[in-house]
Amino acid sequence: MESNVRLLRIADVSKKTTLGKSTIWLKMGQGSFPKPTKLSPAINVWKESDIDAWIASCFESIPQNQKVGQSET
Repeated sequence: MESNVRLLRIADVSKKTTLGKSTIWLKMGQGSFPKPTKLSPAINVWKESDIDAWIASCFESIPQNQKVGQSET
């Protein structure tokens, strides 16, 4: 088992990703966002490392030489 595993609740995931809670649930339904682990019927948690990996994957398709806010021409 991993040591120092940090678990995030939906509010933490929303804050970290800047996505709204409903957008997170929508993306999970579409299969484009990590699914949580159920700790109880009312408590869902995500491993922070899974969320960090998802955030990193969002930037893989952006060319290194393209600055944020700069459009390709």
